Amino acid sequence: MSIFDVRIRDGLARIGVLRVGEEEIRTPAAAETTKLFPSLLCRPLTNLPPSASLPDVDAYYVPGHEPVAFHPRAACTAVSGEVILISGWHQTLGDARKYAEYLSAVLAGTPPDTARYAPACALPSNVAMLIATGFDLFDYIAADLASMRGRFCMPEGEFNASYMKKGICGCEGCRMGDLLSHNRFALDREITLVKTWIEMGQVRELFEQRCRLHAEQVSLLRHLDRYVFTAAALPVVRSSRFMANSGESLTRPEIAFFMDRVINRFVPSRNDVCVLLPCAARKPYSLSKTHQRFQKVIEGRAHEVIITSPLGVVPRELELIYPAGHYDVPVIGYWNREESAILAKYVAAYLTKHRYKRVICHLEGGAKAVAVAAAEDAGITLEFSCMDDRPSSPDSLLILDNALKDCRKQRSDPIRGIFAWQFGKLVDTKGWITKGRYPNQKIYEKKQQLFSIDAATGLLRPTMGGWRFVSGYRVTICGGFVPQGDILVPGVADCDPNIREGDEVYVIGPSYAATGRAEMSADEMLRSSRGIAVRVRKTKKD
Repeated sequence: MSIFDVRIRDGLARIGVLRVGEEEIRTPAAAETTKLFPSLLCRPLTNLPPSASLPDVDAYYVPGHEPVAFHPRAACTAVSGEVILISGWHQTLGDARKYAEYLSAVLAGTPPDTARYAPACALPSNVAMLIATGFDLFDYIAADLASMRGRFCMPEGEFNASYMKKGICGCEGCRMGDLLSHNRFALDREITLVKTWIEMGQVRELFEQRCRLHAEQVSLLRHLDRYVFTAAALPVVRSSRFMANSGESLTRPEIAFFMDRVINRFVPSRNDVCVLLPCAARKPYSLSKTHQRFQKVIEGRAHEVIITSPLGVVPRELELIYPAGHYDVPVIGYWNREESAILAKYVAAYLTKHRYKRVICHLEGGAKAVAVAAAEDAGITLEFSCMDDRPSSPDSLLILDNALKDCRKQRSDPIRGIFAWQFGKLVDTKGWITKGRYPNQKIYEKKQQLFSIDAATGLLRPTMGGWRFVSGYRVTICGGFVPQGDILVPGVADCDPNIREGDEVYVIGPSYAATGRAEMSADEMLRSSRGIAVRVRKTKKD
């Protein structure tokens, strides 16, 4: 029997440890699977493709020994820690729609902590896609078949065997003229590279890069961004860079999640005057010289909202929160029509939900065009304060200053906005004091610390005292034991269904309480049997 532990997650992609007998494999990995699982050699007439009809499933589907066969039209008997075999997955590689539909069935029909094995699929050109979509174990069959057909395999595609002599690769197989050895090496090397990107929390960036040479992979990426299960697997925030270097970056689920909370959870600190500002290369924006000039002129007389690609709208209070404080985008001087349409939709939704008495547009170029289109959709009138498309020029700043001359100053209250975005609740912050140098700050009520700001993600980290202001985000542990460290999945009795990986959570149990960070989603906590559910930061025992 095998034992599989997930150690690192990046959306659907995972790094784990698979133990089969005395063999230990750090997944994702390619292996001689018939040696790991000898039963694979004696299971004829059971390899059903996902598209097989129900009569064929009734006639030929046999769960068998491990790896446990999975089919979307049959009940899978696999339990946590085992390996599941998805036969015929190679038939889905050219059909993005079916790939996404069947992948949804795999995720829903098996425990989250099972290892997923896709036989006869992996090539250097597609294994990044397979790993990014949740597969853990592969074999060398597809690479060996390519060798038999005289194909030289690289991440960029499959070429004639003569290319092995062109010096493209310097592996031992190429030096010896051994095509099979090269193709296996290229597969192993690509898997190792993907692991590195998972560790950095940027497997999406690698997927966007690798898919560019394969139309079917681009199509799959676009399909997956529309599925709920893709978004649900992502952490609420992370500390890694968010590289928006392609058109597909605009549809990343992280952006939709961030903007949904900006529109439906966040509440501006004031609703009389809003100034729309351009973004800055430096993050958070407040540390850039341009935004320091803006803030010096505005002086708390208006609510500051940044219009940016690819996010759309970033209220000043949320500039630290992922991905607002982490994205990087190529600057080319204009926004194309598709980009502008997507961003205008976000801006219009924000201005419709949060009605200001006045909206001052201090923007240029594409951002200004987006704001104009959004204002028209939202049915509001913009005031303009930017001269000659130079928002930071003395003349433009003077116009902005004059536009705000009759506006009253208000104390900035970023904590209220972050709290609403993070926990979905408005809280009265009167009497709260912020100490420390931005962004490394702590929030106190009198002498009691309530929260600290995680400078890496922008989230509030509640202390024991701070949790009394938060509803939900609770994890209940089983009675009869007191944890001595992190909370493991077997100890979880129940949890808030809204919890996602990266959320701050409050752990409660008999004679025990703790504050920490969720290491997996609520669904995974409740359907898994292995792994760390909550990374504990502080405990309290009665």
